[in-house]
Amino acid sequence: MAISNTLLATLLISLLLLIGFVESSSDPMVIANMVEQSFTDDKIDCDEACKERCKLSSRPNLCKRACGTCCDRCNCVPPGTSGNYDVCPCYRDMTTHGGKHKCP
Repeated sequence: MAISNTLLATLLISLLLLIGFVESSSDPMVIANMVEQSFTDDKIDCDEACKERCKLSSRPNLCKRACGTCCDRCNCVPPGTSGNYDVCPCYRDMTTHGGKHKCP
């Protein structure tokens, strides 16, 4: 019984990783984050994630501050410097009081 439960858990994790791999267009950072988050409930390093996300921004301090707030609430930052919001629905759906996207 223990072997079948272990096998089932392994197959489930493999399936989730495969789905994530296909949806992320083979982005290794997304896959690494999925693996890390599937085994732990630890918070991601928002400073590093937002530093990477905001590296091309014309207003990096503003970008990092907004990204940091979104990361703290969602524990997720989309890969790349823009777009890819489908990876983090919480990050995508957060808006300002004016109805604009809060997260860069």
